[in-house]
Amino acid sequence: MIVILKPKPPAAAVAELTEMLEKQGVRVDPVYGTDLTILGLVGDTSRIDPSRVEANRLVERVMSVAEPFKMANKLFHPEPTVVEVAGRSIGANKIAVVAGPCSVETEEQIISVAAEVKAAGASFLRGGAFKPRTSPYAFQGLKYDGLRLLALARQATGLPIVSEIMSPHDIELFAESVDIIQVGARNMQNFDLLKELGRISKPVLLKRGLSATVEEWLMSAEYLLAGGNRQVVLCERGIRTFETYTRNTLDLSAVLAVKKLSHLPVLVDPSHAAGKWWMVADLAKAAVAVGADGLMIEVHNDPAHALCDGQQSIKPDGFRALMEELRPIARAVGREL
Repeated sequence: MIVILKPKPPAAAVAELTEMLEKQGVRVDPVYGTDLTILGLVGDTSRIDPSRVEANRLVERVMSVAEPFKMANKLFHPEPTVVEVAGRSIGANKIAVVAGPCSVETEEQIISVAAEVKAAGASFLRGGAFKPRTSPYAFQGLKYDGLRLLALARQATGLPIVSEIMSPHDIELFAESVDIIQVGARNMQNFDLLKELGRISKPVLLKRGLSATVEEWLMSAEYLLAGGNRQVVLCERGIRTFETYTRNTLDLSAVLAVKKLSHLPVLVDPSHAAGKWWMVADLAKAAVAVGADGLMIEVHNDPAHALCDGQQSIKPDGFRALMEELRPIARAVGREL
């Protein structure tokens, strides 16, 4: 349920109304927009009588939220959320670009790739320290040493770093070590992990699960928001379908669906979606065209010898060319790169 207030409500009156609502067993989350002030009611709202609330002279109207996700709902937060990270924004007019190798391999590799993607215009460096793999025999990442190397790359280039967490036990370390904590597709519904991440004040990038619906994806984001963490970014990375030619099927319609249903920013990862390096550039262009707030692109200096997902990684020169090709597309949809 949301309570829409009349323009420019007095702060004391809002506090009084909030106290009255909370006495009825709900949590009140205020959202102060440019034109609207909204009180989002979270919890058991069955005891709230909308007509009594609307009788308050401060209230414009009361609306029920039909979808199970409340705080991720656009009705709760009509204006788009912008997540600020180390002086950079995700969800603003400028399209955020996260680039780097699938996996951190060596100090030389991660620092050189970081320098290359920064020079081409990337806003963030991605790199996997912990790698969830289908096979237990595949390379699982450098783990804690990988986080150390990412920190060296950040120090060398100034790029904020994005890396995937696997266990709730590592949350404190990740909160100190990385700038954005990534929750991978396989952990999208790891609710214990999401609950713990909801309790910290650190941006979280939530990838869509392999077979998750848009509603399930937003419900996972709801776990983070309900815990108190408002710095949530979504990432579409392709879903599993009957098609086997590509690694996954990139669902660009999900970007439009999220934009309609939610206020959260959404990125697109064309690398994991396609699984083929030669598809990445065109899928990235399509993602910008449909309104994605950013891209996550795998870039490796030597894909043929990469320890992880070399087949879907583009080289630094290809990334530079792609960034130039994206600029006019961004301008055409009213954005900048």
